[in-house]
Amino acid sequence: MGEVLVLVDHVDGAVRKPTLELLTLARRIGEPSAVLLGAGSAVADLAAKLGEYGAAKVYAADAAEFADYLVVPKVDALEQIAKAAGTPAAVLVTSSGEGKEIAARLALRLGSGVITDAVDVNAGDSGPVATQAAFAASFTTTSRVSRGVPVITVKPNATGPEAAPAAGAVETVTVAFGAAATGTKVTSRTARVSTGRPELTEAAIVVSGGRGVGAAEGFGVVEELADSLGAAVGASRAAVDAGWYPHSNQVGQTGKQVSPQLYVANGISGAIQHRAGMQTSKTIVAVNKDAEAPIFELADFGVVGDLFNVLPQLTAEVKSRKG
Repeated sequence: MGEVLVLVDHVDGAVRKPTLELLTLARRIGEPSAVLLGAGSAVADLAAKLGEYGAAKVYAADAAEFADYLVVPKVDALEQIAKAAGTPAAVLVTSSGEGKEIAARLALRLGSGVITDAVDVNAGDSGPVATQAAFAASFTTTSRVSRGVPVITVKPNATGPEAAPAAGAVETVTVAFGAAATGTKVTSRTARVSTGRPELTEAAIVVSGGRGVGAAEGFGVVEELADSLGAAVGASRAAVDAGWYPHSNQVGQTGKQVSPQLYVANGISGAIQHRAGMQTSKTIVAVNKDAEAPIFELADFGVVGDLFNVLPQLTAEVKSRKG
């Protein structure tokens, strides 16, 4: 089995969960090797974590360009590592905005095909096979790259991270950056205010509110349920457009796409715009007082009732079972 390169997503000296998921998927199609860029003095600790989840090798490159400039320095590094590795079985990248841009640029440089927003990856007779949700998740497709090294971006929560200890041997790489690497400079950074909740696109559980919450204050019961479950909070476009919740929490075609293990939709009708952002969730629960709401066609479990009566009871039950 060939080498599978996994681009590591890390922050503040910690490997983010989607990378551990990618390493788990990579073991299905080859031997995982992590590509760790701009980790500074945290390389050893990060490499140990990556090895714990199956990385036999960790290509580590450190340079100011990775922090000071956008996208292209990482593409330069991946291109050089991929070419030095011969013909990798695949390159896996987290399906974020930046990840998809990196993947597209890398595939172009390698003369390869690219698949984005995969929700599963498996071995096939002619190379990795990726599963995608198409047309607002109305259809499931399987695809494979027919030319070059498959470059695949995978949505968070496509699988659960599974430890499989490997060597995690660090191989230091010096990257030769091209002229385009310094084309887009980072001029400032502003730390995002932490809510203490998981990142929306990475959360295993998402609790969302829609037009049915009635006002910004109505999100209080949604947040209480989310906090009892250790979940992220989402919102429909209607709620965001009304100014009841921040745009950064919008789930849908024009917001963020999520694929958690559990999605709880409260007061959300289930219009196609919203479905496009959450339809690949593993289990969907809907609470709506309109028994004819389209969301019930999609839900695995549904409650017809007023969310202001249902959610506090559910929150209380969750807390009592947690003891």
